[in-house]
Amino acid sequence: QKFFFQASNPGQFENDNDVLWQRGHIPETIVYHGRVGINTDAPDEALVVCGNAKVMGRVMHPSDSRAKQNIQEVDTNEQLRRITQMRLVEYDYKPEFASVMGIKDT
Repeated sequence: QKFFFQASNPGQFENDNDVLWQRGHIPETIVYHGRVGINTDAPDEALVVCGNAKVMGRVMHPSDSRAKQNIQEVDTNEQLRRITQMRLVEYDYKPEFASVMGIKDT
């Protein structure tokens, strides 16, 4: 699988003092040290996609069971004891956050 990138101003990526796109250590990968925005010019996280995203494969996440091994049952009573020591809260989203994220029930 190969990746191709096209910029409307290719010269902006040629500044040797500010090299952000680099070849990855794994073959056929590219690394960007910064924030990437798709349909936004102000990403506030590592990757911000404003619009729909289509995935034609698997999405792996650290909590995904496919990324774990040695999964074992735990002592339920001990875990319930730990939960009773937790601080539980309810909250409302700030209106400005909810509107940007498309959250209707805050």
